[in-house]
Amino acid sequence: MKVNTTRRATLVGLVAVVATVSGCGLPRSGPNKREIFAGSVMNKGDAFIVTVNSRVTRATSVMPAYGFSDAFRKAGAVGSDTINAGDVLTLTVFENVKDDPLLGNTGQRVSVLDQVQVDGQGYIFVPYAGKIKAAGQTPDGLRQAITRKLDSQTPDPQVTVQRLAGDGQTVSVSGAVGGQGVFPIERPTRTLSAMIAKAGGVAIEPAVAVVRVTRGSQTGKVWLQDLNENPALDIALRGGDRIVVERDQRAFTALGATGAQSLVPFETQTLSAIEAIATVGGLSTSLADPTGVFVFRNEPAEIANQVLGRKDLRGDQRMVYVLDLTQPTGMFEARDFLIRDGDTLYVTEAPFTQWSKTINAITGTANAASSLASSSSSG
Repeated sequence: MKVNTTRRATLVGLVAVVATVSGCGLPRSGPNKREIFAGSVMNKGDAFIVTVNSRVTRATSVMPAYGFSDAFRKAGAVGSDTINAGDVLTLTVFENVKDDPLLGNTGQRVSVLDQVQVDGQGYIFVPYAGKIKAAGQTPDGLRQAITRKLDSQTPDPQVTVQRLAGDGQTVSVSGAVGGQGVFPIERPTRTLSAMIAKAGGVAIEPAVAVVRVTRGSQTGKVWLQDLNENPALDIALRGGDRIVVERDQRAFTALGATGAQSLVPFETQTLSAIEAIATVGGLSTSLADPTGVFVFRNEPAEIANQVLGRKDLRGDQRMVYVLDLTQPTGMFEARDFLIRDGDTLYVTEAPFTQWSKTINAITGTANAASSLASSSSSG
C-alpha cells in the first residue's frame, strides 16, 4: 500500500513538471520570426521590415568611397633636386692655387665641407662666402651662388654641391608596413606607392589594407588595391606627410542559428549576405530556419526613403531586411545584397527546433522521474 502511494505521488509530480516545462520558455538563440515581425512599424513597432528584392538591393548597395581630394591629386611631384630647410649638403671647392689656398691647408687644392645643414630660415654658412640662401634653389643654382661669392677671393674656384638625405623633405610611414620610420623624399620615392615600397611594403592582406595620408589639416585615404590599380590615386608626396597603413576597421555581428556567433571583421572591400553567412560557417543544419535570415541596420534617411518609396523620413531609420533562402531567387538575392559596417546578421531557429527541445525536456524529466520512482520503490 505504501509503494502505491509513493508511485501515485511521483506520477502527480511528473505531470506538474511536464506542465511547467510546456508553459515556460525554453533556451534559444534569440527571437523567432513572429516576434521580429511583431516589432514592425505596421504593428506599432519602431522598425521597418523589408523583404529583399532586386530593387532593395540596388538602393542599399552603398559602400564607403575612399579617395583623395583635388588638393592631394593636383599637387605636382616635388623636384628631386630642390633644396629645402633641413636638408643636408656636401660642398666641395676646388681652388686653382698651389701654395696658399683660401679654404684648405698649404698644398691642399680640394676642400670638402661635409654635413652642411640648411637652417630653419633656409640659409647655409660657407667660410669666406658668408650666409647664402639655399632653400628653394637647385644644387646647380646654389653652386653658382657660392662660386660668385668666392670668385673675388680665390682664382677661378670650382664648386660642386650634393644634396643628401636630410629632414627637410621627409615623410613618416607607420602602421602595417614592413619597416616603420621617417624617409626622405628622393627621386625614386616621390609618390605614395613608391614610398610604401621603400618602407618594406604592407604587412597585412592587401584586400583589407587602407592607406591614410595626412597633410597639414587634411586627411585622405584609399584602398591599397585601388592605389595599385589606379595611377591617378598615386599622389605626389610633400615634406611632412604622415602615411599610415591600417587594416579595414569594418565589422558585422553574427547571431542566431549560424556556425559562429561573434563580431566578424570584413575580409574584402565588399561583402554579400551569402558571403557573410559562409564566413561564420554557414547556417546550422540542425537549428536554422532558411526562411528567416535577417539583417538589422540603422539606415540613413536618404536610403530608407528610397527603399520604402517615401520622402518624409528624417534621420537614421531602424531597418530589418528579410532574406528567404528557400525562394526561387532567394540565393541570388543573398548573393547580391551587401552587408555594411555595423550590421547584425541574425538567423532564426526553425519552429521544429523549439518543439524538439520541448520533447527532449519532457523526455529527460520523465526519465528522471522514473529513476526517482525506482529508487523510491527499491527503498
